[in-house]
Amino acid sequence: MATGVLGTADLSAATNTTLYTVPVDTFSVVTVNICNRSTTTRDIRLAVAAADTPTNAEYIEYDTEILSNGVLERGGIVLDAGKKIVCYSNSTETSVVVFGIETTIA
Repeated sequence: MATGVLGTADLSAATNTTLYTVPVDTFSVVTVNICNRSTTTRDIRLAVAAADTPTNAEYIEYDTEILSNGVLERGGIVLDAGKKIVCYSNSTETSVVVFGIETTIA
């Protein structure tokens, strides 16, 4: 069982990036921080998905604007085994950190 930082990425422009996948027989509680390191705004998408390409129903943020040098934090996200945190940015200079805990299903 891992705790702390579970995944990080420096996002490529206009590309879905899977940051974390919950292991088999485990559930996780995570927080996701998305940081815009640029001096211009970024549009981001964040999904809790079953696959690396989210369906429309799996997005929890969609084309949400993060101001220059700003951050978006989503916490208390509970994930069951196999679920993925997938993030997207319309441009570069966007960092994502997923941190939390994994717990074995008893």
